[in-house]
Amino acid sequence: MRQRSIEDYLKAIYDLSQTEKPVSTKDISRTLKVAPASVTEMLKKLAEKGYITHSPYHGTRLKDIGRRISENIIRKHRLLERFLHDVLKVETAHVHDQACGMEHSLSDFAAESLCRFLRHPDRCPDNGKIIPPCDLQIGSCAECLELHSKGLEEKGKKDQKRVLLGKLAHGQCGKISLIRGGYNVLNRLLNMGLKLGTEIRAVEV
Repeated sequence: MRQRSIEDYLKAIYDLSQTEKPVSTKDISRTLKVAPASVTEMLKKLAEKGYITHSPYHGTRLKDIGRRISENIIRKHRLLERFLHDVLKVETAHVHDQACGMEHSLSDFAAESLCRFLRHPDRCPDNGKIIPPCDLQIGSCAECLELHSKGLEEKGKKDQKRVLLGKLAHGQCGKISLIRGGYNVLNRLLNMGLKLGTEIRAVEV
């Protein structure tokens, strides 16, 4: 399997799985403009690789590794859309197709640099969808910019002590350093003003 094909399928499944329901083969076929029989064959291969769970007539779900890959390629795609729109002044109607042709060639390192250059954007320009967060072990986007300006990027990649939000004691303060979840979760948090670097305090509800 070509890596580009794997990423295209995982990205399509991710975009289609914004509800709790499994993604149907028909929807994947329609999204990728590929014959249903070819989609079924590819889904079997992805399941064998451990990227998804697939059951005929019951749909497809991403497994953890498949979700990480899809979020990574979607992050690159949406960062590229921002770059094309904000820097190169490409019209909004054209940024999606242009980004599709570039996302598979963008390395993780280049994506990190692009994100810093764009000042850590939250959403893409053509449809306002959330740009998934990166995997760097850094306390906040502001810290990432500071470390980069000092030439200390490697320091930011070291593991830092983290505590799950649900483990914070009453009154304990903290700062959001890592966010994980599907589109609905990320969208809700962003609309509440909660993103990387936001300071929080645990209170009783």
